[in-house]
Amino acid sequence: MADLFTPYSFKNLTLKNRIVMPPMCQYSVQAEDGNPNDWHYVHYVSRAVGGTGLIIIEMTAIEPDGRISDQDTGIWSDEHIPAYRKIVDSVHSYGTKIGIQLGHAGRKAQDAEPPMAPSCIPFSSQYGMPRALSTDEVEEKIQLYREGARRAVEAGFDTVEIHGAHGYLIHQFHSPLTNQRKDEYGKDYALFGEKVVQAVKEVLPEGMPIIMRVSAKEYVEDGYGIDYIASICERYKHAGVDIFHITSGGEGPVGSDGGPKAVPAYQVDLADEFKKKLHTPVIAVGLLDEFEVAQNVILEGKADLVAVGRGMLKDPYWALHASEALQGEQKVPKAYERGFPRKNK
Repeated sequence: MADLFTPYSFKNLTLKNRIVMPPMCQYSVQAEDGNPNDWHYVHYVSRAVGGTGLIIIEMTAIEPDGRISDQDTGIWSDEHIPAYRKIVDSVHSYGTKIGIQLGHAGRKAQDAEPPMAPSCIPFSSQYGMPRALSTDEVEEKIQLYREGARRAVEAGFDTVEIHGAHGYLIHQFHSPLTNQRKDEYGKDYALFGEKVVQAVKEVLPEGMPIIMRVSAKEYVEDGYGIDYIASICERYKHAGVDIFHITSGGEGPVGSDGGPKAVPAYQVDLADEFKKKLHTPVIAVGLLDEFEVAQNVILEGKADLVAVGRGMLKDPYWALHASEALQGEQKVPKAYERGFPRKNK
């Protein structure tokens, strides 16, 4: 029976354990012209030292106005590649695999003037009125995702995750609440995301899996549920998505944290249901900071991988501490062995 510390393989991606650090934007750290800096280097490499199996770099914009804020990272230029390659090489040196999440904030871009979206519907009264993308511009965005993926491959990443959740651009296209277009991208809600997946797949080497993050549930009136998004994701699956990263919310006042009523593992059943509907591997996420809770997700077969977000912001060595608490197999760096007495026996 698999547990958190059982290796996991899919296509050419082999992980030493089932623990994932999900994408988490750093916001307050100035990424000049989209380039990751020393903060990002230490932030990610320290989690590799801490035993994480897979790290997924924060939502990385495919163009400058695709950033949530101007403080965030991007991958719209070949000039970004060396900084990412430095992070990737160091993460690999600790036996951890690393991916990057490609995204575009769409109408949730806080510093874009104006932001852009499928339709002229603002996120809230605190956000700017977005302009609707022309059909030609939509096609251009698809190519920007493709180029971002190409650069990710050149930087040495092991996998690419496409952000289709939390109310960002792809989510805006596949949600009837935010897509009121009259062209083909409005008549077919899955078309934009499907073409993005196809474009990304074109530039990835054979055997590199594509991950896609989707919100399985919208927390607003008339928002979609899991049956709707599962039908959309069938299209994404056939286009080339290999693993789905199951989250929820983000299109309204309730964000990806599930709101004040959220409890540990509140999204796990969504991941479990999604896994059964699409027969694909899934990553579960959502207040899985407690070691035993995360362990049970794998033991009960509800997900293939477990993403621990806020827990890793608090503790870079979450995976090592989990292995200590749960008697799991995990290699502690020699320099830190004195801090883990059980591992020295």
